[in-house]
Amino acid sequence: MEMMRRFDSIYDYNVFNNNETKHPLVTVVDLSKADPRSLSKMYFGFYIVFLKEVKCGDLVYGRDTYDYQEGTLVFLAPGQVAGSNDNEDVYQPKGHALAFHANLVHGTLLGKRIHEYTFFGYQSNEALHLSERERSLVLDCFSKIDYELERGVDKHSKRLIVSNIELFLDYSVRFYERQFLTRENVHQGLLERFENLLNEYFESDKPEIIGLPQVTWCAEQLNLSPNYFGDLIKKETGHTAQDYIQAKLIDVAKEKIFDGNKTINQIAGELGFKYPQHFARVFKKRVGQSPVEYRSMN
Repeated sequence: MEMMRRFDSIYDYNVFNNNETKHPLVTVVDLSKADPRSLSKMYFGFYIVFLKEVKCGDLVYGRDTYDYQEGTLVFLAPGQVAGSNDNEDVYQPKGHALAFHANLVHGTLLGKRIHEYTFFGYQSNEALHLSERERSLVLDCFSKIDYELERGVDKHSKRLIVSNIELFLDYSVRFYERQFLTRENVHQGLLERFENLLNEYFESDKPEIIGLPQVTWCAEQLNLSPNYFGDLIKKETGHTAQDYIQAKLIDVAKEKIFDGNKTINQIAGELGFKYPQHFARVFKKRVGQSPVEYRSMN
């Protein structure tokens, strides 16, 4: 039976890593203080970001090794599981972790924006690889949060801690955008593969069997997490992955509408719509004409 360590509170995680608990809802963990341990699956009941320290040359992303060796950031949202039981070798943890409970940010601007940081839904192989300068900025944010924790709680503490967490997350957004550009060889041809995937989908009987293609399904076929895939497509095209799918759907629909031997209801079914009315609404919203009007005018 697989063993999984479960961390429901900040205190639990601090104890596990031999770190002092200075605040019940937030901590900056020095992982080098932890006892040597073997890999295991871990459940987290709070947001946690790992700044991993890696040796030169051993950072593999996809099938390639990259030169951003100074550190790697991995983001996990509450309820996610990380780690593996595949290797029983003992190792000494290194690096830092920022952990904060959702209750810390409830009622704050960050609490309202936390869903915008989509990298909390990325897979571990979609981690953020930092340059030395970026790593220094991250450690500076961590240091400021830890400084506030060392001071003890006063009327300014929460605002300053949450503001620094938000600053760190905003920097991470910028760093990920840089990575999307500098890691183009990893994602080379993603748009082309996405286009081919949709072409093959609509040329098959999949729409009639399983319905309209979903972003989650497309991401799985391309071996990416839905959030990472969606962010890459948005960066590449300026449109969401869902918008891209709908645009492709309309292009295919227009071609089918020119076939006068098929009824609009038949076309709707072939495209994956359960109800023809739904197809008509989607088509009119995108084209400005109903399928029947489009057919008669063309």
